[in-house]
Amino acid sequence: MAVNVDVLKALVGDATVTDADEKYGLNWHGKRRARQLALTPSTGTLRPCPEDSVDWETTQNLMIEGDNLEVLKLLQKSYAGKVKLIYIDPPYNTGKDFVYPDNFQDNIKNYLELTGQIEGGQKISSNTEASGRFHTDWLNMIYPRLKLARSLLRDDGVIFVSIDDSEAANLKLVLSDVFGEENFVDSIAVEMSTTSGPKTVNAQQGTIVKNVEFIHIYRKGVDFDKTSRTPLLDGIDSYDTHYSAWLSENGEIGSLSDAMLADPYVKAEIEQYGFIERGGFSIKNLSKLMMLSEAVKDFIEINAKSIARIDRPPVSANGQSTEVGKWIEFEADHRTYYLTTLENGSLQALMPLSLNYRMSDDYKPRFGRTVIRGDLWKGFHQDMGNVAKEGEIPYANGKKPVRLIKQLIKWASSSDDDLIVDFFAGSGTTAHAVMQLNSEDSRHRRSLLVQLPELLDKGDIEQKNAAELCDQLGRPPFITELTKERLRRAGDKVSADDPDRKGDVGFRVFKLDTSNIRAWNPKPEDLEATLLDHQDHLLEGRSEADLLYELLLKLGLDLCVPIEKRKIEGLDVHAVGGGVLLACLAEKITREQVEPLAQGIIAWHKELAPAGDTTCVFRDSAFADDVAKSNMAAILQQHGIATVRSL
Repeated sequence: MAVNVDVLKALVGDATVTDADEKYGLNWHGKRRARQLALTPSTGTLRPCPEDSVDWETTQNLMIEGDNLEVLKLLQKSYAGKVKLIYIDPPYNTGKDFVYPDNFQDNIKNYLELTGQIEGGQKISSNTEASGRFHTDWLNMIYPRLKLARSLLRDDGVIFVSIDDSEAANLKLVLSDVFGEENFVDSIAVEMSTTSGPKTVNAQQGTIVKNVEFIHIYRKGVDFDKTSRTPLLDGIDSYDTHYSAWLSENGEIGSLSDAMLADPYVKAEIEQYGFIERGGFSIKNLSKLMMLSEAVKDFIEINAKSIARIDRPPVSANGQSTEVGKWIEFEADHRTYYLTTLENGSLQALMPLSLNYRMSDDYKPRFGRTVIRGDLWKGFHQDMGNVAKEGEIPYANGKKPVRLIKQLIKWASSSDDDLIVDFFAGSGTTAHAVMQLNSEDSRHRRSLLVQLPELLDKGDIEQKNAAELCDQLGRPPFITELTKERLRRAGDKVSADDPDRKGDVGFRVFKLDTSNIRAWNPKPEDLEATLLDHQDHLLEGRSEADLLYELLLKLGLDLCVPIEKRKIEGLDVHAVGGGVLLACLAEKITREQVEPLAQGIIAWHKELAPAGDTTCVFRDSAFADDVAKSNMAAILQQHGIATVRSL
């Protein structure tokens, strides 16, 4: 058993331990280093993969393969302060889930080694309780990622983090450390299972079985409270049989059963499905009938104002009186109630179904009372039964229901241009939810996913089917291949279900890699050779597109910014963001090409007429000599393109 020396000193009265050491907060071994890790710049870049993407030219959605710590660093310039909502479902630290060590010196190399892209290095492993620093290792993993995530959020942004009771308490303290305790919004308990099946045996033996997981919610700041949020509604699936009165236009109170039988079409449906009893229809059978008959559902919906239940009258109705068996309108609480007097002389309110008949949080109509949901979210155990098949991807490991994520997004995001981020993306549930929700409420939210290309284990029963699917697709057995395939299938289904709406169901794929620009790595024993090696300091085998997108990241431009391409003097010139950036990244520009290329760029720049200053970039090694490079810069600067750079 380890001995805490500082505690021991305090117990024996050692004066060297002061009150300054007794401060409130969560501390652990490595916290300072984890904080520094978040501030250490990345040495990587994101390489475009149009061949893995869908609708590359038009989509505004992103799917990035890579270590999320490094990707979050690379996204800072382009996306800081632009994200409305972050949802993450990190490893729960159960002792089985994937946790790997971050390398303080070179995390890109560490990432490539861990994912088998280069030889050597540490191997992927689980974080077991036998490690000696079970909670510490997990905290060191999550802390720098949350620090970087906070800076991505808009001032009115919000983060949702799923967790179970393994690290729920520690996670809340870490979130309070990063976001501020005053920015805690709530912790939701989500019913993910019921006490049934094998759990029943444990419960009968006196064990308190797990039924819920948690979602901690933190805002970026007080601006979040100024934005509108959509109330989430719970309702009963069955018909509330208290709504049995029928309000006739002449003010009389009748029976809903009689009104239904008076409608020939509805009566025929009642008879067809065998719900006539003693010549009448019982309201207790209405739920069953509505499951079978669309005509009956339509009848209830159309006549919701005429269907009512008897309830207590509002306090403001005291002193009112009506004729027995008749109703009168009464305005209270900005609602129209109906008052009636019963045969015993008591005043009652007739509550129309239309006051409560509305859409629930998962867009199903409810035929009874609907309540605004609190911090206990029931019923998601039903979704968990089918979660393994959602998105047509056989992968259940840690997968969350689409309906759950949709409701979180619906609650906090209502604007067309909201950016939704998930940097523990798994199989891509968050992007799937964004696609579905956009289709349902006609918004244009964007999604940005980050997922590590973790290797699927065919020997693991939970991953076997997923790995076999990758084999069938002719793809390597990585989780990221499942993510991309799920997004393709989900997009196809959303488009098929709503063919008239041309929503964005595409995504651009990028992969984390070392920078296209060689790091300066001098050899003290042979500086001359080092200098010669760095004459061309761009890595071999990297394309113009690779260089262009690294430029976007370094200049803080969106990875989905519009890019036009034009041939000038036989060379590709790219205009980014309407001409804010002009780039010619050809490997060779001859002396003879310098002036006509410059004039072509100037003409296109005038045609584009960008709103801001323009930066023009070339490959440094492309020019024949420094004179050619200087001439290019001078010509461009004379015509208003003041910033000319070379890579």
